[in-house]
Amino acid sequence: MKWLKRIGGIVLFLPILLIVAFILYEVFGMCVNHRATDQQTDTLQTRLESKIPDIEIVDIYSETGNTSGTGNHVDCLSSITFSTDLQIEEVEKIMAEYYTFDQIDCYLKETEEGYYLIYLNTSAPFADNIEGH
Repeated sequence: MKWLKRIGGIVLFLPILLIVAFILYEVFGMCVNHRATDQQTDTLQTRLESKIPDIEIVDIYSETGNTSGTGNHVDCLSSITFSTDLQIEEVEKIMAEYYTFDQIDCYLKETEEGYYLIYLNTSAPFADNIEGH
């Protein structure tokens, strides 16, 4: 009779354990995704500052989540607005060493204010995380 109670306790406890494990996995994935976005943004800023001598950073923006609004996925988005005396073609040529400008996930454009905006959107390490739903 004692072994029956133990088995019953395990059977009742197992779903709770699995739910807690799932929640912890999702929270861990969210933390890793946010860290990946921060690292991507920091790397983008460092590369810009090291390759463009007269750069002036105006704004830095990053976002982790479903940036397109379609599908169940998580993206790492980094966007930096800056000014320089270089032409847009020159900046794109310099940054082409690191990034492929496809005009969707990575592009460089001139804003209405006369600044340059570099946009980088990549898939997160835990792309199927709850954050993307």
